[in-house]
Amino acid sequence: MTSPHRILTLLAAGALALGLSACASTGDASASPTPTPAGTAEADAACTGSEGVTLTVDSSALKGGSSETWCIIGTGSVTISNALNFVGVSIEGTKQYGDQVVCRVNGLPSASEPVGSAQDPAYIEKCDAMPAAFAYWALWTKPVDGAWDYAQEGLSTLTAQPGESVELLFTLDGVPAAPAA
Repeated sequence: MTSPHRILTLLAAGALALGLSACASTGDASASPTPTPAGTAEADAACTGSEGVTLTVDSSALKGGSSETWCIIGTGSVTISNALNFVGVSIEGTKQYGDQVVCRVNGLPSASEPVGSAQDPAYIEKCDAMPAAFAYWALWTKPVDGAWDYAQEGLSTLTAQPGESVELLFTLDGVPAAPAA
């Protein structure tokens, strides 16, 4: 005979599973779980037309930084976190906000050296909470034939369609203020 406690435990587990499945996002049916349907990327090249999504990571404001661009070729939407993983870019979030706030990209800014700010020459990014207003990563999006604007979503949910561009840009002391045209 099954005890009432065991029955309640099973019912609670079933209700929890049902509740969690109701909270799970079904997502956009056209969104691919991989960076692109074709699964290819061209380094050092922006996409032309609507062949794919242009992805740029620009840390050139930092000592040792650079700017890299890829064309993620495909015909469907691209989840930006997947695209970054696909091209080998590593992201570190903050302790307080996780990956919802980008703190380091490919190890920059350094965890042990000052960022190089004129506003606070001794400032070292610790990735505890929000980065300093004078030294931060910003996520930008640019629609087809549109202008650059701050992303309205974080890396884990942001998607882009072929012809669109996405840039992770490090701004130091207000420069650069936005991605290049």
